[in-house]
Amino acid sequence: MVLLLAVGGATWSLGWVDHWRGHDRVAATPAPQPLSVDPPSVDPASPVAEPASGTLAPGKVRRVLRHGLTDALGNHVLAAVANTSGAAVATEGAGVAVPASTNKLLTAATVLALDGPEKRFATQVVSGGGRRVVLVGGGDPLLAAKPDSGYPRGADLTTLAQQTATALKQRGTHRVRVQYDAGLFTGPAVNPSWPKSYITEGVVSPITALWADEGRTDGGNGRVADPAADAAETFAHALAAAGITVIGSPAAAPAPGGATALAQVQSPPLREIVDHVLETSDNEGAEVLAHQAGIAAGTGGSFAGGVQAVETTLAKLGVSTTGLVLHDGSGLSRDDRLSATTLIQVLQKATSETSLAPIVSALPVAAFSGSLLERYDDHADAGRGVVRAKTGTLTGVDALAGYTQDAEGSPVVFVVLADDVDIPDTIKARDALDALASALTTCRCG
Repeated sequence: MVLLLAVGGATWSLGWVDHWRGHDRVAATPAPQPLSVDPPSVDPASPVAEPASGTLAPGKVRRVLRHGLTDALGNHVLAAVANTSGAAVATEGAGVAVPASTNKLLTAATVLALDGPEKRFATQVVSGGGRRVVLVGGGDPLLAAKPDSGYPRGADLTTLAQQTATALKQRGTHRVRVQYDAGLFTGPAVNPSWPKSYITEGVVSPITALWADEGRTDGGNGRVADPAADAAETFAHALAAAGITVIGSPAAAPAPGGATALAQVQSPPLREIVDHVLETSDNEGAEVLAHQAGIAAGTGGSFAGGVQAVETTLAKLGVSTTGLVLHDGSGLSRDDRLSATTLIQVLQKATSETSLAPIVSALPVAAFSGSLLERYDDHADAGRGVVRAKTGTLTGVDALAGYTQDAEGSPVVFVVLADDVDIPDTIKARDALDALASALTTCRCG
């Protein structure tokens, strides 16, 4: 009895009886009461510095322009400098000039306004009936032959072929004929205003709604004659590698209406495509985006449709189109003309219109990225890492359009177009453009 009493007392003291009853002695512990804290009041922090006024003094800016527009820029130069809104505070020259690749700013603004920054372009494979599959181009400018880990991360035909093979095998299909449909874009594949040498010398590919790696060969230095047919061959080989027997060679054919989709891949969002096109000055990419703008505007996926879309969309955005004459979306045409005011206003809209904001971040940064990577090579140059601008280059044409901030932090929008540069002065002209942008950066122009 003494032993039983001793064991029972120990069991009770250890809480086992409570445990058997479904209780726990720890659970009976009172919950801690919250601490009462009365933090002291804190005075608002004073600003580190007074904000920049953002207003440029016209006289100061004019002096910078007159000093920076050197003879190396030739006999026909247009220049304009402005705040992020309002009319230019200072200009030099009048009329219109050849824009070269600064024309890509108009294309980017148009397609962003029409399609929105998150738009994606799909490349599909659909059933063509019987043992046929049709590769349908969706106008993805960055569609690649194989997966690539670079930026932006694009869609590729190898992945599309693997997805298609999986879908076919699930249907019990192991032999197919491959056809392709690039009919989304219409009109000529080569712009009539381009010199014929642009194609033969590999300056630009024929523009089509279906291609792989923009129709480039030899590491990007060459171009295939028929990008759509080449893409279909690439897809057919990838489909065969994925275990599907491909009968014959790919042939062009329209996709049947209402055909069942077997697989699809999608482009990166439009904002990332614009980032790539403006930073690297991608001519093929810009032309595809102009065609997409024509489709979105209802004017047609063609060179003419893209031009019409740009003209009408810019007008709706409140951008001046006085004197505007365009033939393409890349600026390769020497017949393109626009005013410094048009470019200034597009750049200004990009700082205030949410849909156009990708333009600001897409511009090359002096001595850091894209077409400005190897410029501003003087380490003491104030423009390094500050100037963001789109370059424009054709034989005898040099241009720079973008943003900087002056020495007081005031934002500056600037455009310089020189379309009568002597060929021996080409390097000097580019240096003069860079020096002018740097002078605006060091100017106390507020």
